Amino acid sequence: MMRYSQAEKMEIIRLVEASDLSVKQTLRELDVPRSTFYRWYQRYQQVGYEGLTTAKPQARQFWNRIPDRVREEVVDLALSHPEESTRFGQWFADHGQTVDCP
Repeated sequence: MMRYSQAEKMEIIRLVEASDLSVKQTLRELDVPRSTFYRWYQRYQQVGYEGLTTAKPQARQFWNRIPDRVREEVVDLALSHPEESTRFGQWFADHGQTVDCP
């Protein structure tokens, strides 16, 4: 998949608007998916030229990942109660999790 700059997106919008061909045919000639074009066009109409900037990718979040802060709390708790540590380890194993202990 090709990434287009803000200026390239604007040029594609202008070409489509000025074309004597249908939008579908013009986009086929430019090799730009219609869904992509209409997403750009909607942002352009709502926000203007600034809406065509490429959004920075978001960090992926996993639904089942234990946040680092919580993981640290659990490790601290397990280390402060070593007599219970096998219970903590078993609970994590039962729930498909692992805890790295220092």
